[in-house]
Amino acid sequence: MGTQKIRDLLERVAAGELTIDEAVSRLRVLPYEDLGFAKIDHHRSLRTGFPEVIYCQGKALEQIIEIIDRMQQREQETTILATRATLEIASALREVLPEAEYHSQARMVVIRPRTPREGDPKILVLSAGTADIPVAEEAAVTASALGGYVERIYDVGVAGIHRLLDHHHQISQAAVIVVVAGMEGALPSVVSGLVEVPVIAVPTSVGYGSSFDGLAALLTMLNSCAAGVAVMNIDNGFGGGYFARMLTRQICRRDR
Repeated sequence: MGTQKIRDLLERVAAGELTIDEAVSRLRVLPYEDLGFAKIDHHRSLRTGFPEVIYCQGKALEQIIEIIDRMQQREQETTILATRATLEIASALREVLPEAEYHSQARMVVIRPRTPREGDPKILVLSAGTADIPVAEEAAVTASALGGYVERIYDVGVAGIHRLLDHHHQISQAAVIVVVAGMEGALPSVVSGLVEVPVIAVPTSVGYGSSFDGLAALLTMLNSCAAGVAVMNIDNGFGGGYFARMLTRQICRRDR
């Protein structure tokens, strides 16, 4: 339940449209609802500005459906994100919720995405290679679903640096840049050396044996000599997109 929802509830009580007991009943699930196998944090949007996100991997299909159903009941107007969702999960959800959108590359289900406002600061998502696109898409879809204005530029890794430089104008217009890279993970350092805005580096598990499933890229990013680079965990596109949207949301607040 978000701030506006609580305001509406209190206004209805003040107007006599809702009794105090009815209002208490609706607020009873705050701050969370215990389902036994999960404790749904209905209060998270009020505290942080964004609702709780469902991580599907490792959860039974029935559990995911019940969590979303309870969120739908208690948070009718909020955005719902389900990450690491398979096609099977998405298909089952769409039978219950036809409005659910499935982003196959990002492996995400989105219900009621927020709409960016005109003039919002731009989040730019870059991928080093084509193989990094699934993680980049997870970042882009996350930021976009939470109301961010997102642009994408893919396959601009350091093996052909001219491909990146050809997009210098777009890069220079971004407020936050998410850079997704596997192999040696050098691209975030290069990008950070070109811009005056935060760079969020997301290492991927793309690469040959000595990349150690993304550990080499992670260490490269953590040891970047370029200032202004924040590093996410391996393959954590969601974290990169979420953090990017948090930053642009703060920019919007500052500029109001």
